[in-house]
Amino acid sequence: MGNSILVVDDEPDFLETARRGLVTSGFKNVRLESDSRKAAALFEQGGAVDIALIDITMPGMNGVELLEAIKSSSPSTECIMVTAINEAKVAVESLKKGAYDYLVKPISRDDLVLAINRALERKRLLDILDLSKKKSLPKLKHVEAFKPIVTRSADIFRVLKEAELHAASNVHVLITGESGTGKELLARAIHSASPRARFPFTPVNMASVTGSLFDAEFFGHTRGAFTGAEKDRVGYLEHTGQGTLFLDEIGTLPLDLQGKLLRVLQEGEYIKVGTSKTQKANVRFIAATNANLERLMAKGEFRKDLYYRLKGAWLHLPPLRERQEDIPLLIEKFLEEFCNAGGNRDIEKEAVSILMDYDYPGNIRELRSIVQSAVNLAQGKPMAVNFFPDHLRKRKATSRRDLQAGFEPIVSLAEAEKAHILRAYKETGKNKSRAAKLLGIGLNTLRRKLESYGAE
Repeated sequence: MGNSILVVDDEPDFLETARRGLVTSGFKNVRLESDSRKAAALFEQGGAVDIALIDITMPGMNGVELLEAIKSSSPSTECIMVTAINEAKVAVESLKKGAYDYLVKPISRDDLVLAINRALERKRLLDILDLSKKKSLPKLKHVEAFKPIVTRSADIFRVLKEAELHAASNVHVLITGESGTGKELLARAIHSASPRARFPFTPVNMASVTGSLFDAEFFGHTRGAFTGAEKDRVGYLEHTGQGTLFLDEIGTLPLDLQGKLLRVLQEGEYIKVGTSKTQKANVRFIAATNANLERLMAKGEFRKDLYYRLKGAWLHLPPLRERQEDIPLLIEKFLEEFCNAGGNRDIEKEAVSILMDYDYPGNIRELRSIVQSAVNLAQGKPMAVNFFPDHLRKRKATSRRDLQAGFEPIVSLAEAEKAHILRAYKETGKNKSRAAKLLGIGLNTLRRKLESYGAE
C-alpha cells in the first residue's frame, strides 16, 4: 500500500542510499533499477508508478531519453531528474520534456523526501482535475478499504475516488454532509487506503469535549498534574501516533479551544499537561461536520485560520434523497446484516415502494434503523409495511392506490426499483429532467437506467 516510487541509476551505492532514505521516511513501495532500458520496458508493459527518480547520465539509454519514454507510456508518472553535474542546460531540457524537478548529487534525505512529497502533491491535484473531466465511472485501487460504502451512484463513486487520491497524501481532510450520510465511514476508508493504515484510527466526538478537559484528553497528562489526576494519561495525539485523528462534529468545538487545536495543526507540536517538554505530533486530521462552517465563521463562532487548515481537501457527501438509486442496495445490505444465517430476506413490493418514496431526514442511519426494527418485528417473515414505524405505515394507503392489482407479493429489489423509476418516468410525461428531479437522482443515472430497461 502507498505510493509507488521507481529509482533508476547505474550506481548501486546511490540506489541503496535512496532506498534506505525513502523507506525510513515512510515510503514502503520503492523499486530499484540499474538498467534504464529495463525501466523503460516496465512502463511499456503498463507498469504503474507514481514517481520516477531518474539519473541523467546512464549508459545505453540516458535519463532524458528514459524521461521521454516514460511520459509517452505513462503521462501521469511524475519524474524527478538526478545528476552529479549541476548543468542548467540539461535541467531546462528535462523540465521542457515533462520532468517535475531536478536534483543535484549528493542529495540529502530531507531534500529527496521534500522533492518526492511535492511531486506527489502535484500528481494528486492533477489526478483530481482529470477525474472531474471523465464521464466514465472511476475505478478504485483500494477496493477493500472502500468496500463498506455501498453505492451505485456516479456522484458517490467520484467522491470515493477523490478520497482515495487524497488518502495517498498527508493533506488534512474536511468531510461535510447531513447527519447520517456516512462521514465517519468515509473517514475510516481514507485511513484504510492511506500509508497510515497500520497505525490507529481515533474517532473523537468534539461535541463531548469540554473546555476543562480538552488539554488532558488531547495532550494527555502526568500523575498529579491537577486534582484528580491519579495516574498518567495518554492523550488522543500520543495514542494515535502516526495514524488518523477523526474530529467529528468539529463545528461544535468552542471558540476558545479552536486556537489550541490550530496550534497543533500549524506547529505539529503539543505539551502534555504537567510537563514543560514539547512533543511532536505526526497525526493526520480528518474533520467532519453537518454544520455550515462558513456561516459560523461569518458569525465569529469558527476561526477562519482553523477552517482553512482543516480544509486541505474537501469532500461532500450528498443526502440519501439525492442518491435514491442506492436505497435498494442499502436495504439489501441491512437485511443481510440483521437477518440470521438462512433468515428470510424477502421484502414486499409495497414496502420497497414506500422506502423508495421516503425522504430520509436521518439519511442512511435512519434507513438502517428502519430495516433493523422491521427485521426484529417480522420474526422470520418477509418485511412488510406493517413492521415499519407509524409515520411510514401512514403512507401505506396512498402507496397502495398506485400499485397494480394482482402484483406478486415478493419481488427482488432490482424489480421494485425498475417499477418505481418507470412509474416516475411515465407520470412526468416521459420528461427525463423532471423524472430525475422527482426521483432524486442524476439525469445521467436516469438515462442509463432507462436505456437498460429498454425505455429510452
